[in-house]
Amino acid sequence: MKYRVDKQERFAILTLDEENLNSAIAPQFKSDLIILNNEGIPGLILDMTNVKFVDSSGLSAILTGHRLWKENGTFIVAGDLHPMVKKLIEISRLDSIFRLAPSVSEAVELIHKVPAAK
Repeated sequence: MKYRVDKQERFAILTLDEENLNSAIAPQFKSDLIILNNEGIPGLILDMTNVKFVDSSGLSAILTGHRLWKENGTFIVAGDLHPMVKKLIEISRLDSIFRLAPSVSEAVELIHKVPAAK
């Protein structure tokens, strides 16, 4: 699984460098999200700009990230989402659950608007 993590003081940007977030890579992705969360990173921006296809396993992995950061942090799905990915998020009504940002820079602005955890 190919991705990059850029850790900042209040958040990390995880950029997926995969075209498919599917059952072949979703289990490892979930594990990596758990590890990042255990490191105490208060916010995660998931940059999905490069992702062109997501299946139910991929959606489950994204939901895992949402659940991990929901209680004590911020989780934002960012990027210019591929039309198929955006449609799947809308059909599954996850657009009402996820914080979505059209770009990473806008997601960073959202993170900075959230009060820092004490």
